[in-house]
Amino acid sequence: MIRALLLLIALLLPLPAMAQGDVRVALDTAAGRVVVSVHADKAPVTAANFLAYVDQKRLDGTNFYRGVGAADYGFVQGGAQNDPKRLLPPIKHEPTTQTGLTHDDGALSMARYAPGSATADFFIVLGKMPAMDAHPEAAGDNQGFAVFAHVVEGLDVVKAILAAPKSATAGEGVMKGQMLEAPVKILTARRVP
Repeated sequence: MIRALLLLIALLLPLPAMAQGDVRVALDTAAGRVVVSVHADKAPVTAANFLAYVDQKRLDGTNFYRGVGAADYGFVQGGAQNDPKRLLPPIKHEPTTQTGLTHDDGALSMARYAPGSATADFFIVLGKMPAMDAHPEAAGDNQGFAVFAHVVEGLDVVKAILAAPKSATAGEGVMKGQMLEAPVKILTARRVP
């Protein structure tokens, strides 16, 4: 009897994050809906970070503000843009050599400076960008960016954001000329069944 009760209790307990597999999140933007599949099992640290921002509604009201490339090749970047009221502590870097994920079409990856500096900003890749993956054989910062999700619906919305006009003067350093003239608001970011 006690054994059966313990088994029942064990079956009713929630599974740990590592076992939950992919988690779907809808980014409802001013340009339309983008649904992503967050790879909680393959990139547990990075996925948990993104889901914390979603669950705490810290991405609501942020923007997609940067677009690099054109048509079907490039990336769009969005997130909190270092707003201290929205930021959680930086996370440990999970390189693609560790997760097995790559910067292929529709991949979501964390924006960062040095490895271990990623917080709330992320980008969505259009096309294949293997140069953004980790390359341990290369010199210098060879850790690449941390892929943690893929777009499963709304890639057309991402392409429309990438195609939006860019400001010739906004942005600093390498970002000059890459900032959207009219940032696209992320109205809400929510888990979906």
